Amino acid sequence: MNQDTRLRDGLAPREDDGPRLRNGAPGAAHPPAAGTGVYAALDLGTNNCRLLIACPSGDGFRVVDSFSRIIRLGEGISATGCISDAAIDRAIAALSICRDKIHSRRAGRLRLIATEACRAASNADGFRHRVEAETGIRLEVIDRETEATLAVIGCSPLLDPRGRGAILFDIGGGSTELVRIERDPDEQDAAPRIKGWMSIPLGVVSLAEHFGGKDVTPQSYADMVEEVAQHIAPFAAQHGEDLAEMHLLGTSGTVTTLAGVHLNLARYDRRRIDGVWMSDADLSATIARLLGMSYQERASNNCISVERADLVLAGCAILDAIRDAFPLPRLRVADRGLREGMLVEMMREDGALGGCR
Repeated sequence: MNQDTRLRDGLAPREDDGPRLRNGAPGAAHPPAAGTGVYAALDLGTNNCRLLIACPSGDGFRVVDSFSRIIRLGEGISATGCISDAAIDRAIAALSICRDKIHSRRAGRLRLIATEACRAASNADGFRHRVEAETGIRLEVIDRETEATLAVIGCSPLLDPRGRGAILFDIGGGSTELVRIERDPDEQDAAPRIKGWMSIPLGVVSLAEHFGGKDVTPQSYADMVEEVAQHIAPFAAQHGEDLAEMHLLGTSGTVTTLAGVHLNLARYDRRRIDGVWMSDADLSATIARLLGMSYQERASNNCISVERADLVLAGCAILDAIRDAFPLPRLRVADRGLREGMLVEMMREDGALGGCR
């Protein structure tokens, strides 16, 4: 995949009467400072707003701050074509927290992206202008190819080193990306190669809004699986053969939630989720368990919560369509993705993977 990986957007000054910072927003304690050795990656998705701040450490990075909040930016877009006023307010509240964290940590290298909701909404430009005016954050709307590439960079450390590759998928709020990645068995240290990728305009928010997410019947669930299957069939026809020594690699709230339920965690624990393996039988049993729950039972589960209770079965339907198309025996769960991909990419560009200052 070819992409422009330069830092194109960042924090911009607000157009108001308050103090202005050359590379930041007014009112923050410190502007982002170039050369601090601190990096920030923000991912404003259709469902979540996520921030990761880190500095290089050895071959990777050390996280110094983070933020994640479900904001449902894409709520209603499939019906109205627009980001709602309520969703804009939620996004700006979350982004203001991100802005403050970026400044307090003096992050000097930034990438601040938005994905499907800002690709699809007719008022996306107006939303971005309001975000910039009120928070100082200038969002970069990335295309689907870039989104898939960043997911590969972020998740590839979880490829089975003894395997040949994986079918990587990222189930988002408004889109789902699928990538076939392979490594050369004779070059274990080489970066995995992208053999093919696709993106479909279906995610947990859009699918749940269309088919219903609270009260899911066996028939409505089957309809969701079939809808997704039709979209991924061409990619599966081209890249679904010769799956020996491969596995599924999933990054999304869907798979991390499934892993938490499978492990019967009292509360979500990233340390126990990221990198865990689930067999095909584990996945089938856990999805069946969720299908047997009422909406209220899902909402009261600490690994699901009310924020995901009406979305998780739509995510399971997307996963089942992927599993049907790529019948692999194991799934590795990734609690990582675009933010990690952005951080690694920026640090590589700067030759900075060597420790914090």
